[in-house]
Amino acid sequence: MGPGATSGAPQGFQAQGAPAPPAYPQETGRPQQGGPSFGGGGDDWVISPPSSTAPGSPGGGPGGPGGPGGYGYPQPGNTQAPPAPPGQSFHQGPMTWTATIGPDREYFMAMMQRSGPEAAGLNLPAYSPEQQRQLTGNQVTIGRRRHSTGDTPDVDLSVPPEDPGVSHQHAVLVQQPDGSWAVVDQNSTNGTTVNGAEEPITPFVPVPLQDGDRVHVGAWTTITIRRG
Repeated sequence: MGPGATSGAPQGFQAQGAPAPPAYPQETGRPQQGGPSFGGGGDDWVISPPSSTAPGSPGGGPGGPGGPGGYGYPQPGNTQAPPAPPGQSFHQGPMTWTATIGPDREYFMAMMQRSGPEAAGLNLPAYSPEQQRQLTGNQVTIGRRRHSTGDTPDVDLSVPPEDPGVSHQHAVLVQQPDGSWAVVDQNSTNGTTVNGAEEPITPFVPVPLQDGDRVHVGAWTTITIRRG
């Protein structure tokens, strides 16, 4: 546990601008990859990122302002998705892809086991209808709206019920030259996993997605990618 970190459970979600709640522990075993950490926000939570360690294992210090893996929009040049190879254009044929976004009880329970008793303040939303959107353009950003600046990602997980484990700039879906999609983690605090894996994907490295693949972000959100 890093200096100044606390292990107590939070007393509930707090509104924007309120003092930062106690942060969930962050695993020290996952190196901070892909560049410097981003500026933290007082409205963010840190939960234990996916890892292969036993449930309830000790965590490290919280990712607060100036700390490891803080939230926030990265500096220009650090978050741009890799461009398509020269000479290749995006496929604009009849193939369409959609993303279904919603709470995932199985993922939430796995996250709770990894986080231990410190995550007791988190509760899966009692009711949250799934969202569905067609994937268009060259990339689709995933995160939470930053109220101080109004910056809003394409998939905004700050809308009620807000997923507090999602970074403001968490991940991005990138269209591939053949028309398929890949997911790129933006060095998010709590990581991004695919298809229930325990280990998070490497930041800034595209991971190709197939029809039916599931992308997990935050405390309970799963984004299912489907073709056609």
